[in-house]
Amino acid sequence: MYDAIVIGAGPAGLQTALTLGRMHRTALLLDSGEYRNGPVEHMHNVIASDGTPPAEFRATARAQLAEYATVELRDVAAERIDGTIDDFAVRLADGSAEHARRVVLATGVVDDLPGVPGLQELWGLRAFTCPFCDGHEFAGKDIGILGASARTAHLIGMLSPIVASITVFPVGEHPTEEDRAVLVAAGVRIHPELVDAVAAEGDGVRVTTGGESLAVAGLFVAAGAVRQRASFADDLGLSMLPSGSIEIDDFGQTSAPGILAAGDLAHRASLPGPVASVIQSAAAGQLAAAGIVQQLAAPHPTA
Repeated sequence: MYDAIVIGAGPAGLQTALTLGRMHRTALLLDSGEYRNGPVEHMHNVIASDGTPPAEFRATARAQLAEYATVELRDVAAERIDGTIDDFAVRLADGSAEHARRVVLATGVVDDLPGVPGLQELWGLRAFTCPFCDGHEFAGKDIGILGASARTAHLIGMLSPIVASITVFPVGEHPTEEDRAVLVAAGVRIHPELVDAVAAEGDGVRVTTGGESLAVAGLFVAAGAVRQRASFADDLGLSMLPSGSIEIDDFGQTSAPGILAAGDLAHRASLPGPVASVIQSAAAGQLAAAGIVQQLAAPHPTA
């Protein structure tokens, strides 16, 4: 019986395990080998690790966790969670099962990209979604944004002070007149034709659209969506927010007693959505671990 089983070994799960280890709580960290930033060559906006490859970041974290005797790490996915608080059974992909008093979901989310041929191959390398993480690398360059809806204007507003120019490429359908008016007011060019395909070319990207071919330094995607990587939220009937994220309190507690969540799969109701950030995910993991430590340290009521 572990004090906690942590499902997912990205920044949130790694930090959860570290904090539990430092408090001498027994923890099992499960790593499926799937990470949202898996294709990314360098992560940014992470103090003291700006520009570090995510794989190197994870390797360093795992090496540090190995110093804590109460933390165990296994390279195996979790498939099902049964039981209740103080006695959860987590069924693993290798057919085994482990028990814990608490469970932390840190499985993250998956980016569902628009169906543009070639985009998946560019994802995390020359096509991105977060200007905080990847905008600076395109300073003074011409970029494209895939997706021509009104919500694109927010992304334009963040990138405009950084890049030289922005061309918006409609994906799937043309913008409505209302969306077009918003984008025109943002001062960007809207390409008249839908995107046919994208591909790497030299150090940049070639966008094919309506028989025309345009070169940009990189792409940002405004037309995609995110979804839960794992089915645990549905399986457990957790309370969800309009963003599609798991609802948590300030210490990562979900609507199910003993089940906590940390990282970009969850957020508090006071926020419009999760913050897709290595630092924010790690901070959420630290808070979830602190919440577990406080719960387990609380004296049990007397009969």
